[in-house]
Amino acid sequence: MINKVVRSLDTSVADLKDGATVMISGFGMAGMPVDLIDAVLAQGAQDLTIVCNNAGNGETGLAALLKARRVRKVICSFPRQSDSYVFDGLYRAGQIELEVVAQGTLAERIRAAGAGVGAFFTRTGYGTLLGAGKEERVIDGRGHVLEYPLHADVALIKALRADRWGNLVYRKTARNFGPIMASAAACTIAQVDELVELGALDPEAIVTPGVFVHRVVKTAARTSLS
Repeated sequence: MINKVVRSLDTSVADLKDGATVMISGFGMAGMPVDLIDAVLAQGAQDLTIVCNNAGNGETGLAALLKARRVRKVICSFPRQSDSYVFDGLYRAGQIELEVVAQGTLAERIRAAGAGVGAFFTRTGYGTLLGAGKEERVIDGRGHVLEYPLHADVALIKALRADRWGNLVYRKTARNFGPIMASAAACTIAQVDELVELGALDPEAIVTPGVFVHRVVKTAARTSLS
């Protein structure tokens, strides 16, 4: 019997290794798996490379992981916001690495990893600092740069509901990066608000099929952004 539900947050991340590349879903706090991040904080893995849309908010979630000095590098689109002072302080002190990737390119690099695309050309970044040092090609008279897929050892994502096979549905725009990250990681761990019986999810509403999900853990819903 297939059952991907694990009994606790601690169990779900127990085998996370030092130096791992970890994708974390979320657009700001919407769709961010805060409980899974807290579990990683307690687990102790360090020297992590984090792939996320931004570099943390306030001192919770990803920002707490940064503050604990568990992260070596961040790959994101928006490293600076009004409340991203933890990352900002670390970066200015030379204590963390940063790779800025335009948001659409970030999404496509993650999607490409899940789709088995070896590389792709995009106009985004051509002729800018983001394109510096990258292979260039003129296509239909316009300059493009070559981008490569982003793979991860682990993806931590948040969904609204799941069944024991790992099929997931999300709450509106809180899905954001969750589906593509699930397909781009060797191990996907989903934090969900609700577990339902097998067959209770409308197949037409399932966004992430269970084939992309390895572990599911139920937590209490924190906010309306879940």
